[in-house]
Amino acid sequence: MSIPDDTLELTPAGIPVSLRPFFQEYVLENLDPERSAFTVIERTLAWGRLPELRWLFVRYEPERLAEWVHQFGWRCLSRQRLKYWLRFFEITDYRHGERIWPH
Repeated sequence: MSIPDDTLELTPAGIPVSLRPFFQEYVLENLDPERSAFTVIERTLAWGRLPELRWLFVRYEPERLAEWVHQFGWRCLSRQRLKYWLRFFEITDYRHGERIWPH
């Protein structure tokens, strides 16, 4: 696996250190990208900048990311990010449910 951005510092497991602020309840160095894939995908799609997003698309197949957005995006992403990723992946029939809060 090649890293798309040479300036991206990675943990020993291969997760960008720049994502640390979005994993406050975790020790980033202890996360395994496969065992914690749900959380890594969620936080990176929700908060990642371009270098982290490039890394995400190298680390996980686009089909896997699209399936994650299809299944869980409505529940885990802000509306703005959800709309972006739905358009990006051209998803029209995504799973969605009732939100507790109206915003």
